Amino acid sequence: MPDRPTAPELVEAVAEFLGNEVLPLMTDHRMKFRTLVALNALGIAHRELTGDPARDDAEELLRQVRERGADPALLPELKRHVAAKLEISNPRYLEGELHGP
Repeated sequence: MPDRPTAPELVEAVAEFLGNEVLPLMTDHRMKFRTLVALNALGIAHRELTGDPARDDAEELLRQVRERGADPALLPELKRHVAAKLEISNPRYLEGELHGP
């Protein structure tokens, strides 16, 4: 049984503190921006820590692209790979056109 708090819980707690207690008190625009950047980084870290590591096998996909070139049959797998990356880096982007079949 892992110790508590877990890494994702720690990241989430820091993000909540910055977002709910520190950010509202900021008046300096530069520091507000930097705090928002930090919150975004913490969001990425949290998604990395809580994501499914088995869902993304980039090395195998890269091997297939190298062997087969621009094979249209690889397009669905490439889209899944990009979507998995976006789930971590910027999930809101998936609300656009990339999040298709």
